Amino acid sequence: MQTIAPRSRGVSRAGTAPRLWRLLLVLLAATGVFLAGAGPTSAHAALTGSDPKQGAVVDKAPDQVKLTFSEKVAMSDGSVRVLDPSGKRADTKKTTDLGANTYGVKLRPGLPDGTFTVAYQVVSADSHPVAGAFTFSIGAPSDTTVALPDQEAGGGLVGTLYDIVRYFSYAGFILLVGGAAFVLGCWPRGAGARPVQRLVTAGWVALTASTLVQLLLRAPYTGSGKLADAFDMGKLGDVLNTKTGAALVSRLLLLAAAALFIAVLFGAYEKREDPKEKKDLTFGLAIGGTVVAIGIAATWAMAEHASTGIQAGIAMPVDVLHLLAVSAWLGGLASLLVALFRTTAVEASAVQRFSTVAFTSVVVLAATGTYQSWRQVGSWSALTGTSYGQLLLVKIGLVVVMVRVASVSRRWTGRIAAEAGGMAPESAAAVVVEQRAKQSAKQASKQTQKKPVTVPASSGDAGDDPKRSAQLARQQAAMDSAREKRLRDADPHRSGLRRSVLTEAGIAVVLLAVTTLLTTTEPGRTEEEAANATAAAATQRSGPLKLKVPFDTGGTDGKGAVQLDLDPGRGGSNTLHLYVKRPNGSAFDVPEVKVSFTLESKDVGPLPVAPDRIATGHWTANGVQIPMAGKWKIAVTVRTSDIDQVTVKKNAQIG
Repeated sequence: MQTIAPRSRGVSRAGTAPRLWRLLLVLLAATGVFLAGAGPTSAHAALTGSDPKQGAVVDKAPDQVKLTFSEKVAMSDGSVRVLDPSGKRADTKKTTDLGANTYGVKLRPGLPDGTFTVAYQVVSADSHPVAGAFTFSIGAPSDTTVALPDQEAGGGLVGTLYDIVRYFSYAGFILLVGGAAFVLGCWPRGAGARPVQRLVTAGWVALTASTLVQLLLRAPYTGSGKLADAFDMGKLGDVLNTKTGAALVSRLLLLAAAALFIAVLFGAYEKREDPKEKKDLTFGLAIGGTVVAIGIAATWAMAEHASTGIQAGIAMPVDVLHLLAVSAWLGGLASLLVALFRTTAVEASAVQRFSTVAFTSVVVLAATGTYQSWRQVGSWSALTGTSYGQLLLVKIGLVVVMVRVASVSRRWTGRIAAEAGGMAPESAAAVVVEQRAKQSAKQASKQTQKKPVTVPASSGDAGDDPKRSAQLARQQAAMDSAREKRLRDADPHRSGLRRSVLTEAGIAVVLLAVTTLLTTTEPGRTEEEAANATAAAATQRSGPLKLKVPFDTGGTDGKGAVQLDLDPGRGGSNTLHLYVKRPNGSAFDVPEVKVSFTLESKDVGPLPVAPDRIATGHWTANGVQIPMAGKWKIAVTVRTSDIDQVTVKKNAQIG
């Protein structure tokens, strides 16, 4: 068979392997820095409304506080805390799901007036923690002693550790699934190669260990942020009752089946010699391995981005397919890299088969990635203006570069297959190996004539000493292997293939880091929708209210207009300015102006306001309390003389 050498141009394994691992360690370190600088995990659900609203002033205490989110969230008793001005709990610690992504917490009776703080920490439908706080006031605003922690949900040391183990869980899955697929589908002889066995086993260990650590870190990650809570069995029990906890436990059970798969692949399968039996075992392993791989991939799809948002029923199987395609490409690439650098030889036919698998995987990734990008981004503005969209552009760029490098690898593979003058791959391989074996024999003969090998004499015959015989056999095997490797390493096509595959692997490490960050970043569509909802709410309650109220008291010089300015024109404390003008626009010095506000839909008011005169025709009042947003009836009373007075009413939206 035609083989591809593990090293290039006479460089020994001892020299090449450390350089290879140093390069991979540098790439992993750079990835770690990239992840460390990414900051806390972004929340994937946003608070879009509340009752009372943020900053609102209400006449009396409400029965409950309601919170509305952009998507469904997981909420337990204690997820929402309402604190009075002194910092004491004002709620009953019982939360209820009111439907339409709205949740409520009951308040205790007999609450004092003042400013109350509402703090919440929940888990979004795609498993990420969401936290925040806002205030409202009963009666009138007051000072408050409430101090909330600065750390964001999912941040700090626990958040960093959680992101790291997520990265290793993806890496382990890729090595496990992709490596096993490479052996079964591309290079069956690789089942007996120790470096490939170690790679696939390392993938299983990494995925299993990271899943266990994720399960332990889940409670502090979505809760207190304290590392010590990772060992709280009570909180671990709570985690097991969540969607994410069930997914992680399911993954561990499937990994037990994966362990059995690995044992058969590198045990009975590798030792099986009968072609028919091996073919049947290959089929069985392929079916069983595919089922296990789909199951493990589904533990991500059913608990993260794909499980929430639009078209979740389509998105989850698409996400599974996407993960399998990534594993077949990148995991197979890692196996090929190890085979090229750490094994004696890998057949060119195996490289050709992997080239076909990689091309098919890229096509699947393009199709599933396009759908996922549309679903998670949705618009050009979200692609270019959100963190998720920008990371997605970086990922697309890395994939394009990686595909370009992969095309170079395909060219090297084609040259290797055709180097024997267009013969069939198997025949070509045989001819090439035979020709080079003759060249190797001639070179070895010349070297022997120039530099005869002298074996030191011993006190007895080597055949009588088993240890000495074994040592001589190992030396001879090492010499034969080195001579064979020097011959194979002389081929520039094989050296070029090794370099291009190593470059692909380096890009793949960074690509995996970006992919991990994408899974912990709020999707562009959700971020943009939340921003639009917040902007719409801000538009409704922002900007000073300006209202012109004409009046006519009926007496002499009784006509004019009042310009009413209410700033900021929303629930809470406002500043009121009244400018009284004559029909010609000059200031009108009237004896008295009064204003009242009534919200008939809520049976609030009238709330009287008595402004102070500060200049000719200019009246003002500070601290005008508007309890809540709504369509208010504003009554302006103007007195132009001792007996001439009129009240004019206007409706206006405030907040």
